Amino acid sequence: QVQFVESGGGLVQPGGSLRLSCVFSRSSFNAYRMGWYRQAPGKQRDLVASITSSNTYYADSVKGRFTISRDNAKNTVYLQMNSLKPEDTAVYYCNFRPSDDTLWGQGSQVAVSS
Repeated sequence: QVQFVESGGGLVQPGGSLRLSCVFSRSSFNAYRMGWYRQAPGKQRDLVASITSSNTYYADSVKGRFTISRDNAKNTVYLQMNSLKPEDTAVYYCNFRPSDDTLWGQGSQVAVSS
């Protein structure tokens, strides 16, 4: 069974940084386009960033502040988040892009507050 396990969230002050990790339990990890998504309270889940073997995509709201990367040897995708803002507060999830709605994990809570 495919699983995504996210970690690395927490409470941080505005302007701070966090790095999220997502471990993926399927082999041939490097064949998949992976994405980070987030869902703020009362809002829909949105794509934040995605990565293939050679390309990255970022939502306008995080461009220049977030960096997505992957380590295929570790079946892991990362999201480095810098210059965090209160509006970045959300539960962050990883999944394929496009997402497979049967595979959402628990996510990792990120809270940005002073």
